[in-house]
Amino acid sequence: MDATKRDIRETSPIAARSAWLKNYSFRLRISEVGRVLSVGDGIAWICDLPSASMDEIIELEDGSQALVFHLAKARLGVILLRQTERLTAGTAAYLTGKQLSIGVGDALLGRVIDPLGEPLDGLPRPDTEASGDLDVLSPPITSRDFVQKPLYTGNKIIDTLIPIGKGQRQLFIGDNSTGKSSLALDTVINQKGKDVFCVYVLIGQKRSSVVGTIETLRRAGALEYTTVVAAEATAMPGLKYLAPFAGCTVAEAWMWQGKDTLVIYDDLTTHALSYRELSLLLRRPPGREAYPGDIFYLHARLLERSTCLVAHCGGGSMTALPIIETELGEIASYIPTNLISITDGQIYMDAQLFARGFLPALDVTKSVSRIGGKAQHPAIKAEAGRMKLDYLQFLELEVFTRFGSRLEASMEARIKRGQTLRELMKQDRLSPLPIEFEMAWLVAHNEGLFDLVERAQLAPRLERLRQQVADSGLTLADGREQWRNAVWMWLTEGEHEPPA
Repeated sequence: MDATKRDIRETSPIAARSAWLKNYSFRLRISEVGRVLSVGDGIAWICDLPSASMDEIIELEDGSQALVFHLAKARLGVILLRQTERLTAGTAAYLTGKQLSIGVGDALLGRVIDPLGEPLDGLPRPDTEASGDLDVLSPPITSRDFVQKPLYTGNKIIDTLIPIGKGQRQLFIGDNSTGKSSLALDTVINQKGKDVFCVYVLIGQKRSSVVGTIETLRRAGALEYTTVVAAEATAMPGLKYLAPFAGCTVAEAWMWQGKDTLVIYDDLTTHALSYRELSLLLRRPPGREAYPGDIFYLHARLLERSTCLVAHCGGGSMTALPIIETELGEIASYIPTNLISITDGQIYMDAQLFARGFLPALDVTKSVSRIGGKAQHPAIKAEAGRMKLDYLQFLELEVFTRFGSRLEASMEARIKRGQTLRELMKQDRLSPLPIEFEMAWLVAHNEGLFDLVERAQLAPRLERLRQQVADSGLTLADGREQWRNAVWMWLTEGEHEPPA
């Protein structure tokens, strides 16, 4: 909101009316009045508005509101944002000259809103002090900085082997019901006390899923630093199309204030389907798989707004975790490949791992973080070191054991160590772990303290280790020797001294 608007808002209604009369002048005013030709399926066709521009808001006589989505020679295609029962063919339509915007600011923390900023939690409308346009250009290259600070998810595998940095765009990809949303919720919950504002965008989900997500955040105490933007499955397709842009605008405002933000898009598959539905209804030329030709541009202009700003622009960051769904594990289909090429890496959730009980079902072989390593803490990076490569070699070696061939002792030891590492990587849902614990189990694994432990005893040992770390007060700033001595003492109960 600019200063003039803020001044008018802060003055009394009488003063505002006096200011309006002071600037009023008699002159000829010409305005266009359009007419609705047809209405249906969340869109409308309007004629007689030759001056309309793309993304302009149209006010309708019955109180409905629409957004210009398609410009044709003799008529407009609009998507409906609000629709009354009185909207029919012949209703008058007026141009507003305004772009779609949404209220932003700290008043949205802990709130559930729709993509137009209207409350969905039964509370009064958020008293926001500023507003932001939904569709704006991404920050210029001169305002961007390198990704250099880690964003901890609380997940053992991600924080050690596939790290994410603040300002990064990391894709969560996988089949339906493989734990993508749970992993995203873990990440949001893990930001508690870390001064990271979160925005969770729910696109086209059932009301029960929306309520479940909100209640999970509320029980974990994460809703107080989170804004939920929801466009349910029953919402108009226009709202589902706008939902990720609304969430991005809310997070972007905090980023420009110098704060670290995290935005979850759950999920962009539904968003792409809504965009295809709108485009086909408005008779845009279909392309591959009937998606419009600009579907790549749609997601690119959304995700390019996530970045890490330089110090003179506030130094804030916006990390984006879009979720995309695959069918039968096919990541080479149209929308997934688009998102993979736009983002800085992907976390792949495998349905077969999920069926075998390896949770989270995160496939290390198909997951990558292209820039997160630059932001990883040096101590974690040094301990994780060759772990991913060793684990991948173990997976290849394990395949040979299925043939029943006799193995050398050294090979058997490597396979057993790999199996132990796989057990260590397992983690319960909604139980993010602090980064200090990640450091402890990495040191213990590299010191070989888990090598002789029975598989059934690994979980109790890890739980004991987690409690010891929480009570110790050790941080990543402490040297490795301190961590090594502490881990040896905790896991051997003081019976063995660490080797020199």
